[in-house]
Amino acid sequence: MLIPGVYKEDIFPAPAPQLITGVPAFLGFAQKGSINTAQRFTLWPEFTATFGQALENSYLYRAVEGFFGNGGTPCYVIRLPKDGISLKEALLQALKELESIDEIDLICAPDIVGENLVKEQVQEMQAAILDHCDRMGDRFAILDCPSFTAGRQISEIQQYRQNLRSANGALYFPWIRIENDSYIPPCGHIAGVYARCDRSVGVHQAPANQVLEGVLDLQIDLSEAEFATLYPENQVSGVNCLRAFRGRGIRIWGTRTLSDDPAWGYLNIRRLFLTVGRWIDRNLADVAFEPNDYKLWVRIDRELTTYFLSLFQQGALKGNAPQEAFYVKCDAETNPPELRDIGKAVTEIGLAPAIPNEFIIVRLIHGTTGVVLTQST
Repeated sequence: MLIPGVYKEDIFPAPAPQLITGVPAFLGFAQKGSINTAQRFTLWPEFTATFGQALENSYLYRAVEGFFGNGGTPCYVIRLPKDGISLKEALLQALKELESIDEIDLICAPDIVGENLVKEQVQEMQAAILDHCDRMGDRFAILDCPSFTAGRQISEIQQYRQNLRSANGALYFPWIRIENDSYIPPCGHIAGVYARCDRSVGVHQAPANQVLEGVLDLQIDLSEAEFATLYPENQVSGVNCLRAFRGRGIRIWGTRTLSDDPAWGYLNIRRLFLTVGRWIDRNLADVAFEPNDYKLWVRIDRELTTYFLSLFQQGALKGNAPQEAFYVKCDAETNPPELRDIGKAVTEIGLAPAIPNEFIIVRLIHGTTGVVLTQST
């Protein structure tokens, strides 16, 4: 700029940071690397460079490998100590380490369902993970059933599930067989499917009826009757099963949480609301300490409406129009003088999430002129 005048400059503002979902934290044993320190990875070779090769009597290596093999990225990994401390204490320390990482929205702990652990120990540690998710309010647990040994009854798995209660977790059965002919807990492969569905469709997409890549067989091939025992039609919660279908591969066949509350029966609905909470925490933090007046209410209403409209357009909310899918109310009615005087700005929102279909019914109507086929969902 050699002389006074008007000069044109092109400015390209940086895009707003995206809220990534399908980011798990894996807790388990490794060959080497820092202990009780969360490490972030976006590629599978980064994990092997940091934590080494597969460790005997550990499922962490294969779980993370299955995550990346099914389309997942990124993830966090914490190596648990093997000596001088109980597994539960190590798990609790790792969960404490994860509290400060807000990018995580999934928790996987494949090594707490080892064959040398009794059922009560496993349930106690899985309950601790669920408690962590409930307390944090921004993450969801993918839990594994214990290994299914010969001679056991399917009803034992259903009974095992009865002792786990939370809207922020789901239980999967059975274990899977991978290329080295060993059976492992499926949580890592399933977390990859979660991430793949989130990226291709959105967090509202149920991670079910999806093929598990890198899986050769299941520890048990469930019959229709056994599946009905674990995934009863007349109950809200259930055990999400992995099933082999001829010509269609091995797929996730279930999308329920561990909650008895009908509002939180479907895991994709629960994860949608967890994600909405994370978005609000991240994007409305700037309005703190602003004057609590009409301008603030309009700003909150505008930002929330824009976000919910994007969810509606993605298909996350049901209804023929945005007015049927959601509402936002932030005005003098939700913010009376007594609340404003103590520094509170209250906003009321309502969302109508899209519910996944589980049962497709095909009716054959036999009429005098022939057979008419109709289908309903």
